[in-house]
Amino acid sequence: MNCKITRNAAKKIKQILAEDDAQGKMLRVMVTHAHGDHAHYGLDLDTAKENDEIVHTDKEIDVLLQKDQELLDGIKIDYLYIPNEGFVVTNPSKGNHGDH
Repeated sequence: MNCKITRNAAKKIKQILAEDDAQGKMLRVMVTHAHGDHAHYGLDLDTAKENDEIVHTDKEIDVLLQKDQELLDGIKIDYLYIPNEGFVVTNPSKGNHGDH
């Protein structure tokens, strides 16, 4: 599995992971809703489960992805400030360039 994290997102994720209640946890990306070849994604802090793959990123952040969920392979996590501040997860490798 593959996961890309942008510089803006990495900065925010590292801040979140440094908080006391995040100790011992990793970032999890999950599919919250899928229809056809399009998915909507969610983020959470969690610990590894049996069906997870830990993906090491170039931003020194480990990400938990469910092994059997093909719509997670190739995701990109970004953090945008405009038009609304927050995380945006897409999967360009699957033709998913954002929520509709």
